[in-house]
Amino acid sequence: MTLPIDPSLIESGDIGEKRATLEMNHEAAIEHTRETFADAGFGVAVEFSVSDLLAEKIGADRDPYYVLGACNPEVADRALDECIELGGLMPCNVVVREVEPGKQEVYHLSIMRVARLLGLAEDDEEWADIVATTGELVDEAFENL
Repeated sequence: MTLPIDPSLIESGDIGEKRATLEMNHEAAIEHTRETFADAGFGVAVEFSVSDLLAEKIGADRDPYYVLGACNPEVADRALDECIELGGLMPCNVVVREVEPGKQEVYHLSIMRVARLLGLAEDDEEWADIVATTGELVDEAFENL
């Protein structure tokens, strides 16, 4: 099955990427990010250290890299009503990675925009509202990082 990808979305970079740099240690950045996203209406459904997991499983030596699986239940419920396949992209991951000691990057990619880009979600008014709602919540979190 070929998915109908809109090339204009790819060219415009309309995938909802956000980045922030935090001047603090890795553990403090994880906690700060968790609290900031909670204040913006997100719970953390899943979280894990990718770097610890890879070290344990294959002996990889990576800089600290942590994933917070954030979710706003009301928006997730609305989104699943419109696009049941969205579960394949859930939760909304927020990455906290150490770029150097005392300096962390927080990264997020909008699964709602990606679902539209991949053709999983309809490019209609309801989906546009879901994208806008999640965008506002993520913007609030990033403004407070």
